[in-house]
Amino acid sequence: MSAPSVLPPCPAKPNCVSSQAPAADAGHYIEPLRFNGDPATAWARLRQALAAMPRTRIVEDSGQYLRAEATSRVFRFVDDLECLMDRDAGVIHVRSASRVGHGDMGVNRKRVEKLRALMGAGA
Repeated sequence: MSAPSVLPPCPAKPNCVSSQAPAADAGHYIEPLRFNGDPATAWARLRQALAAMPRTRIVEDSGQYLRAEATSRVFRFVDDLECLMDRDAGVIHVRSASRVGHGDMGVNRKRVEKLRALMGAGA
């Protein structure tokens, strides 16, 4: 399977964030993960950060596109986290979305910010 060139858009529900959503869509937009230097090193740090996140497993990784599943502790809901490398822009685009329900109480936004913090700390 080849890597997508863009991440899927967020649905019209408040349980998804994406760095490829329009910036004017404050409910869905989140900053991409920025990096300096070697993209392969940034990708390795992404994988390391995901490994440090509880109940999160990588299910697909092409080296420029990654999909992980994050399972909630209590109700065992599965959310999807997708990352897409943009080497030229020095960013990893990110999308985190709930599979079920309407709202997420900010869980997807918090997940991406935790990932950002872990990558910055070298996981």
